[in-house]
Amino acid sequence: MSQANKKLTKRQIRDGVASKSNKVSSKGRQNNEIKKVASEHKNATTGKNTAFEQKVENKARIQRARKLVQRTPNQDILQRSRILKEQRVNLEKMEPVRLQKALAASGVGSRREMEQWISQGQVRVNGKVAQLGDRITPEDEVSVRGSAINIKWPDRLPRIMVYYKQEGEIVSRDDPQGRISIFDRLPQAASSRWVAIGRLDINTCGLLILTTSGELVNRFAHPSFEVEREYAVRVLGELSDEQKQNLLNGVELEDGMAKAQHLWEQGGEGANRWYNIIIKEGRNREVRRLFESQGLTVSRLVRVRFGPISLPKRLKRGQYYEFNEFEVAGIMKWAGLYQSDYARKK
Repeated sequence: MSQANKKLTKRQIRDGVASKSNKVSSKGRQNNEIKKVASEHKNATTGKNTAFEQKVENKARIQRARKLVQRTPNQDILQRSRILKEQRVNLEKMEPVRLQKALAASGVGSRREMEQWISQGQVRVNGKVAQLGDRITPEDEVSVRGSAINIKWPDRLPRIMVYYKQEGEIVSRDDPQGRISIFDRLPQAASSRWVAIGRLDINTCGLLILTTSGELVNRFAHPSFEVEREYAVRVLGELSDEQKQNLLNGVELEDGMAKAQHLWEQGGEGANRWYNIIIKEGRNREVRRLFESQGLTVSRLVRVRFGPISLPKRLKRGQYYEFNEFEVAGIMKWAGLYQSDYARKK
């Protein structure tokens, strides 16, 4: 089989790798690449340590996140999880999917990138140049830039992980400043790509949800679904009854009206007070700006819930937990996304 027709994995497409010949562990490969980049940069300069080289070395020393060890579930849940893990959906019954959507869900690139590539004639379906608006089924063969693509069809449940993000970490894979990213700490997905559902700014900690399902990301994060986000907020000072009502009624921010859906006090000591607030949008620094509009400064912000998923009580800062198949099926059912026959019956 020629190289052009050889099917590549999603990671190979993403990284520009044409074969699986070098089977090096992801951690070892990452460290080797880091050392290589640092060495090349050092040789290209005076040979002295640079700020860039120091950032690279710091990346190599980042402590990996710890996995939360869950208590053993009962036999009924274990049995249901085994069935869900082994069960596949009949692909012949699946409805055709928009080409750019299928490619994006398979990790080839974003939907916008896929639309551009389709418009440029770089995508083919069954040997013919694809057009925007084309739909495909599992029977179709798709190639991008001459390489055959294994389309990821939703015949199995996706993966979902929750992480207790710490202050000082960013939610991005690309940062010119070289700051610590959550993706530096978390394990890589072997055959997929973790995508964060929403973001938390560098000074905010708490619940962060990651998944391999683009559809699930959209279901949580798109403003049209108005999924609740709950935060625990510590402020210097105290909200008056009038200020509370202002936040519940809505206040004008620089990017439009914003309001709290629910707001209640959680106590505090000295000059500090804790409040819990629920909002239905994910605008940049929205919670902080809401309190600032009332003359109060947020000194600590923790996301404790996003939709049906709450921050597990046993999950400590810097720890992560991956949902089992039974838990994933519950989230997919909440989202109204494609379910196996078994999951529907439950």
